Amino acid sequence: MKYIQVFDPALCCSTGVCGVDVDQALVSFSADVEWAKQNGARIERYNLAQEPLAFAENVAVRSFLERSGQEALPLILIDGEVALAGRYPTRAELARWAGILAVADPIPVTPCCSGSSCC
Repeated sequence: MKYIQVFDPALCCSTGVCGVDVDQALVSFSADVEWAKQNGARIERYNLAQEPLAFAENVAVRSFLERSGQEALPLILIDGEVALAGRYPTRAELARWAGILAVADPIPVTPCCSGSSCC
């Protein structure tokens, strides 16, 4: 299974889901990470405000920050390689990277009748 590392911008807490003005993208992503972990994914998150050493010690992350700055976070690494930057991945992306079979989106129900005939 792939190893996914998420390098978050400076957040008020480990997930960013705290305080009175919570970013909905962080709420969704935190739920998606928990879902992926419960389905066997190996995911680690690092918060720039709380774990700056993790950013400094990782060559790929350090190079990214020197080139793009912390405004370009979050940064997602898969097995040490940059996979995504500037936004959080979707649940489908996490599932694909981790090799998890994602629960399919509900299939929209459309009527099969047209005109006066029905199927």
